[in-house]
Amino acid sequence: MSRQTLVAGALFALGLAILGAYAYSQMRPEAPAEPIVTKGDLLEITVAGQAHGKIVIKLFEDIAPRHAERLKTLAASGAYDGVVFHRVIDGFMVQTGDVQYGKADGDISRAGRGASDLPDLPLEASQIPFERGIVGMARSSDPNSGNSQFFIMFAASPNLNGQYTVVGQVIEGFDVLDAIKRGKGPNGAVLGAPDVMKTVRVVQ
Repeated sequence: MSRQTLVAGALFALGLAILGAYAYSQMRPEAPAEPIVTKGDLLEITVAGQAHGKIVIKLFEDIAPRHAERLKTLAASGAYDGVVFHRVIDGFMVQTGDVQYGKADGDISRAGRGASDLPDLPLEASQIPFERGIVGMARSSDPNSGNSQFFIMFAASPNLNGQYTVVGQVIEGFDVLDAIKRGKGPNGAVLGAPDVMKTVRVVQ
């Protein structure tokens, strides 16, 4: 085999390696946000469906005390059990928590439009940026309309900063988060059977 053939083969192999590394880098999710040191209990979400396993969220009780307490109250009462991940946008976020219209054993055609029977909460703004793993409270166009729904970031979205209450951060279960069934419908609506929060428990 000639020297030229060997060099060409080596260059070809190098090119494939570079392309493979680039493709892998594009497939890898970005790194989670740095852990935020704050006090608060944990929410342990058992996920069932396309994704299986547990997602653990550290609640920011000293940063968003009213919203953190709301999530704990609903979890402790069992209200979140069986609620679907109704809106899942790849590269952006996954949304759940509609205890009114989002129960998997009922009609979920209106999932995303409901709330709990508890009063809405005012915005608890902070300087924490919306990065991968950050948990925010969903709301309507009224900043003071947070209630039961929340979302978890797949990736950073700076345009949300300061506009929504940051209530916690994923500390375990990113593999489960990334496996949740993506939405293919309008505005990220999940078609067919969405993944579900089988149980949600408060862990102290």
